[in-house]
Amino acid sequence: MKFAAQSVFHTARFARFAVCAVAFASLTACAGRPGPETLGTVALGDFKPSRVETLYTVTTRDREQPGTNVFTSGKSYEPNYASFDISIPPNHVPTNIEWPKPGRKVDPETDFAVVAQSVLDRPSLLQAIRKKEAVPPVVFVHGYNYNFQESLFRLAQLKTDSNIDGTPVLFSWPSLAALPAYVADKESATYSRDALADLLTDMVRARKGEVDVFAHSMGGWLTVEALRQLRLEGKGDVLDRLRVIMAAPDIDEDVFTAQLDVIGRMRTPITILVAQDDRALQVSSFLGAGTQRVGALDARDPAVAEAAKRYGVTIIDISSLESADATNHNRFFDVKQLAATLNKPTATATLGDAGAFVLDAAAQTVSSPFSLAAKVLRQQ
Repeated sequence: MKFAAQSVFHTARFARFAVCAVAFASLTACAGRPGPETLGTVALGDFKPSRVETLYTVTTRDREQPGTNVFTSGKSYEPNYASFDISIPPNHVPTNIEWPKPGRKVDPETDFAVVAQSVLDRPSLLQAIRKKEAVPPVVFVHGYNYNFQESLFRLAQLKTDSNIDGTPVLFSWPSLAALPAYVADKESATYSRDALADLLTDMVRARKGEVDVFAHSMGGWLTVEALRQLRLEGKGDVLDRLRVIMAAPDIDEDVFTAQLDVIGRMRTPITILVAQDDRALQVSSFLGAGTQRVGALDARDPAVAEAAKRYGVTIIDISSLESADATNHNRFFDVKQLAATLNKPTATATLGDAGAFVLDAAAQTVSSPFSLAAKVLRQQ
């Protein structure tokens, strides 16, 4: 059963694709791409940062050199592990990553800065997870067109803006971080599904408790593939401990229903944040010959609500939130916009109920998508 009627592929869609492609190119050209030099450890000297975030990383990317924490877009046969302490500058603006200006060294007084780092192995990562048994860790799975440092610093931004205690873990797959590399990125994400399934298994069993997963865009595809893998491996005990939220998942609608047929209903429903005006997913739909993307479903469509109830998922339209950029694909960057109505999207339903809901952005705000998992979903 489909979540919505099949989209019609016609000439107007090409026009939308062209507009979106220009928007993406403009954003990339203006922002530039941070290089691996941003991963170098910076001496603080006399400066004492008010906030330092400790992040753990698990990646299927190759190390540039053995024993270092610079990661390439090449695929690693075995996952690599690391930790980073990142200081947040006093001038930090929510949603932003304060990168150093081109040609200037990283300055912890004005920029996000790595102030300590370690090369880890699997046992040392799991030991770190066990330290905070009372607070579930959060796994962030990034999307298409991200290099390693972008995904790492994005998690630092989300962590500091949301102000939660859960241990943050980045799962970084080998995206080529290039606009024309959509197909290659899809292959790299698929390559990484076993590693993500193994990580979630390790984390659930290491702490003997819940693990929150927050996935964005193509990272949603990777996450659902990992959930499917866990079900096929008979690891229902792991699935029962996962609290999954996906923002703008870049997944073909029919593929998603086929994945859910295997996964079955999870103890905590998968929560999906959608917006029909997501221009990145319009481009993805174009590349897929007009196929409907899950992250752009119409939550007001009765067919979507009926399918969501049947498959046991929660779909929430967040298009009323301000967008972080022209793509409308990154609304989750502004974690303080997500509203308290997610606790009670309608008078008769609460988050965790299967179905489709529309967010009222005028309501009182909550801290972050991580808080949705940490606070709201635990009410079930």
